Amino acid sequence: MNVTIIGTGYVGLVSGACLADAGNTVLCLDTNAEKVSQLNEGKIPIFEPGLEPIVRRNREAGRLRFSTNIPLGVSHGELQLIAVGTPPGEDGSADMQYVLEAARQIGRHMKGYKVIATKSTVPVGTADKIKKEVQQLTKADFSVVSNPEFLKEGAAVDDFMRPDRIIIGAEDQRAIALLRRLYAPFQRNRERVIVMGVRSAELTKYAANSMLAARISFMNEVANLAEALGADIEEVRRGIGSDRRIGTDFLYAGAGFGGSCFPKDVKALQRSAVEAGRPLRLLAAVEAVNEAQKHVLGEKIGKRLGDLKGKCIGVWGLAFKANTDDMREAPSLVLIADLVGAGASVQAYDPVAGKSFQHRGLKVVASALAALDGADALAIVTEWREFRSPDFGAIKARLKTPVIFDGRNLYDPAQLRELGIEYYPIGRKT
Repeated sequence: MNVTIIGTGYVGLVSGACLADAGNTVLCLDTNAEKVSQLNEGKIPIFEPGLEPIVRRNREAGRLRFSTNIPLGVSHGELQLIAVGTPPGEDGSADMQYVLEAARQIGRHMKGYKVIATKSTVPVGTADKIKKEVQQLTKADFSVVSNPEFLKEGAAVDDFMRPDRIIIGAEDQRAIALLRRLYAPFQRNRERVIVMGVRSAELTKYAANSMLAARISFMNEVANLAEALGADIEEVRRGIGSDRRIGTDFLYAGAGFGGSCFPKDVKALQRSAVEAGRPLRLLAAVEAVNEAQKHVLGEKIGKRLGDLKGKCIGVWGLAFKANTDDMREAPSLVLIADLVGAGASVQAYDPVAGKSFQHRGLKVVASALAALDGADALAIVTEWREFRSPDFGAIKARLKTPVIFDGRNLYDPAQLRELGIEYYPIGRKT
């Protein structure tokens, strides 16, 4: 099939590459000429495991192209997938200007039937707005559908290739049939397509992310309580996760959630709920808990080390999660701001995100051990694999004080106690 994807950000690039890998001819549009030029040179602007070889393979095969030519992109694909950004506005609502402009461009240039599908995370009612915009610009036949993405950063390629579900929000059977054809290669062993109303599909994405965010905030609340009561959140996690009604995913306590999805989507759904006259009080609490949790690690450091003026803290991890370079809403940003604000300096290491990140009072170093040289303590913020089984002897030798503040609960408290390292995790007995 000929497919056009508008937007070469995280969602657009991963979707385009994976659809091309299934044999489709994909043209990815973007207004950023420099970005398009880099992509055509084989340079990938994001870090995502497994993505680069797929892009390279399909570019060489001629199935994947990148362009700024809007008329070419609109004429290319019967399927037009909108995957542009929907950043949060000042009031928390999703900024729809890029989605609606993409729709207008399709309307201006389309000559025949098109299926316009939103892969961007958009508020309920967006499909109606797109339809209205396009109708004003063309007499050609078209369908507007919702086809939300469910890609986890760090595992996006696998999520696209082996999806849990494929949501199609549509009433038009012709559009549904085309999307079923598009996704047939990704569901050969079982049916994954769920067809529903457009508004239900738009709400499904927000509801899914908000529910996962709620699980994280709940576990962080329980972790703080466990610490106060002398319980261990890891034991509690195993206890409740063994209940099949609950399951084991998204039950890890830590330094709070970040990234481009959860914080933005929680805010946007709250805003939509207020506008509908049905405010979601639970989500307001989820957001408040998460913002407070991002300060917990800094509070532990201040409580243990006292006055932080002149102190140096080594930090492992800057990205909001492992296997990505995404710094949006990262807990590390809050920790660094707290430490620098208290007079400390920070030297940090991240395998990917540290390469271009700058912050007042922060020195980015080239290795995990280099972050410890001359440091008064170590704080762990991101659960990169290389941090899971470090040389504790080297850590102890390089730190001025053998103390670790662990925002991801990576280590066994008993082991570190035996090694003579003070250990301050989240919600664990030490």
